[in-house]
This record gives sequence, C-alpha cells and structure tokens, in this order.
Amino acid sequence: MSDSPHSAQTTTPGEGAVRRFLRATEIDPRLLGMVGALLLIWLGFHLYGVWVLGEGSFLTPRNLWNLSVQTASIGIMATGMVLVIITRNIDLSVGSIVGVVGMYTGLLQVEWLPPMMGLGNPMIWVIAVVFGITLGALIGLFHGLLIAYLAIPSFIVTLGGLMMWRGMAFLASSGRTISPVDTTFALLGGGPYGAIGATGSWILCAIACAGIAWAMMRGRAARKLHGFALRPIWAEYVVGGISASVVVIATLVVNAYPWPKGILKDYYAKLGQDVPEGAFIAHGFAYPVIIMVAVVLMMTVLMTRTRFGRYVFAIGGNPEAAALSGINTRAMTVKIFALMGALAGIAAIIASARLNSATNALGDLDELMVIAAAVVGGTSLAGGVGTIYGAIIGALVLVSLQTGMVLIGFGDGSYRKIVIGVALVLAVYLDIVYRKRIK
Repeated sequence: MSDSPHSAQTTTPGEGAVRRFLRATEIDPRLLGMVGALLLIWLGFHLYGVWVLGEGSFLTPRNLWNLSVQTASIGIMATGMVLVIITRNIDLSVGSIVGVVGMYTGLLQVEWLPPMMGLGNPMIWVIAVVFGITLGALIGLFHGLLIAYLAIPSFIVTLGGLMMWRGMAFLASSGRTISPVDTTFALLGGGPYGAIGATGSWILCAIACAGIAWAMMRGRAARKLHGFALRPIWAEYVVGGISASVVVIATLVVNAYPWPKGILKDYYAKLGQDVPEGAFIAHGFAYPVIIMVAVVLMMTVLMTRTRFGRYVFAIGGNPEAAALSGINTRAMTVKIFALMGALAGIAAIIASARLNSATNALGDLDELMVIAAAVVGGTSLAGGVGTIYGAIIGALVLVSLQTGMVLIGFGDGSYRKIVIGVALVLAVYLDIVYRKRIK
C-alpha cells in the first residue's frame, strides 16, 4: 500500500527477507549491529551473575538507572567528538576541560559568589551553569583558532591543552577538593531528588511518543512534497512503533527504581510523618539523562537539518573540495571546537554536580572514553562518516562494559582499561572492513 507512485519498492530477485526489511525501513545495518552488541553485553553480564554469582544484578532497574546517569557526561561529549572526528581532527583535551571547568565552577559557587550574593542565593546555580558552559566554549574556541589559523595539528594543540588545563585546575585550588556545591546545582547530577519522578516521566514519555509520531508524519509529507521515494506504510508503523516502544520501556524501567529506604525516611521526616506502609516513590528520569537527550536532539537536528551539518560532512569527505566550493573551512573548524568545548562544559557541570564537589580527578581520562565512544559508535577516523545516535550507543557500550566488570568482581581499573582498549581497536578494525566492503 502506498500513497504515491514514487513509494513503490522494487524487489531485487534473490534478495533475502532481512535485506528487504532493512531497505524498506531504511534502518542502518550498523545501528542494528551496535544495538545487538549492547544487548549481548547486558545479557552476558546478567547471566554471568545468575549462573556464577547466584544473583543477576545487571538487568535491574537500579543498575540500568545508574547506567543511564553514568553515560550522560560521556555521551554528551561524544556527540561533539563525532563532529571533530568527521572533519579529520581529534580533541584530546576534553577530559582536562571537564576538570578545569568543574574546578572553577566549584570555586564560583563555594568561595566567590556566596560572600557577594549570600549563601543559598537562587541565582548562584544559574550563574555557575552559564559560566561553566561559556568557559568550556572559550577554551574550545582558543583551540579552534590555533588549529584553523596557525595550522597547528589538532593532535598537538589538544595534547597541549590536555596537560595545560589539568595543571590549571590543580593550581586554581592548590590541590584542594572544593565542596559542597550549591544544593540546587547538585540536583543536575541526578540522585533521588535530581530526577523528575514517575508522573513527570510519564508526561515526558507521552511528549516523546507524540514527537515521534509528528516527526514521522512530517518526514513523510516532506518526502512527498519533494518527490522522494516513500517508505511503505507498514515500514513507517514499524519504525515508529520501535521508537515509541523504546521510550515506553525506558520509562517503565526508571519508574521501577524506588528511592532508598534511608532517603524515603528522611523525606517523610521532613514532612513530619512516619513512612507509610508499602511507600514507593519512583526516581523517574534523572536530570543528567534529560540533559543528554536534549543535547542529542539538538545535535541531530544540527547535523541532519542545517547547512552547518552539511558543511561538516563536506569538509570530512574532502577538505580541499569543500574549500574550493566556497566553504570557510577555518571558521567551521573554530565553530566545531567551540561547540566541543561547550559540550565539555555541560559534562563538567553534570560530573561535579553528581559528586557534589570539584576534585582534581574530575574528567581524568574522559578523553579516551569519549573518543572510544565515538569510534565504537561508527564514526570513522578517516573522516566523513559518523552519527550522533551511534556515539550515544558507543558510550552505552563502554560504560556497560565498565559497570558490568565491577558487578562481576573485576573492579580493578587495569582490567577495565584493557577491555576499553580492545573494544577501541576492534571498532577501528570493523570500520576498515566495512569501508572496504562498500567500496
């Protein structure tokens, strides 16, 4: 069934059912591979816990909720790293940017603003957030200027930034831990109070499902308007149904994770009540996860619906041709690194809020996790290829590996580094194989 002659789907003789399904739904096979790998990792860790440890603790609402919060800061930065790598650059400084932004943001809240504005002033957290994002963007802007206008390789510039900003973070506090941060600011890191609860989560779920339906209808109308081939109606329903199902399942999971008993007791004590029998207050979606989703939507629109995104892919595909076609590649490089810095600033805000402090270890080695997340998610180091959703799945894969190893008793950081290293090399090898097959 179709509503346009352009929507007719031709069938290639001998084509398999799976290939026909993927062609009709336009689902990226690499996306299926990444999702399949993620599900195998989850299932493997859970079954190992059941069979060896006597308890499966991975596929539980508690662990999956914590996993989503832990992925937020890495995922946010990975969306920016996709743009950097697509344009054949690299940014080794993002972890140190997280450290220096987190430190100065902490000092702003703890030592600088309270004497001027008063302790607990409601504007402190707002100023801290704006300051953190701006500082990150300025650092990224500085890197971009050096790379674009002085022709210094991005590897060298950001390697220098990795060391310089980490040193500045240490000097800013003389090695001290700055805590506690503003109480409202701390909510941005998650936790029982840093989430929107069951009702808010279902409202967000309904909005998301409505947004999916609207996007599907708008996309189909746009295709029809421009005379592009339409997907079969059944394929539209399948894609929309899968997308909505993921949102609903995620909502069910986060709403199945209750507040801990101690926090529940404190909450009712503040109300002057005893804890009711069978009291259950769900966490719902945490603020870091909501921020990450907002960033993903913004970056997806930026990459797929704007001239800026088209220029990014053009530069990555052939920098010389892009320059000859009139694209200001230097200005684009500056903008990309400034955006990367701003995203690192957002990650710093989430990380310091989650710890309720700013420490010198904040963001340590995050640059490796972020680059690995982008590459595992399908971004090619050769440039020109990458997706935002792939980077998020890549971040989920890496954080899942780390979390799973802790749960099964391999909490030593050495083991986790080995696994991340193997995953990174394997991802690059698979990218090379894939690129050879499509040539």
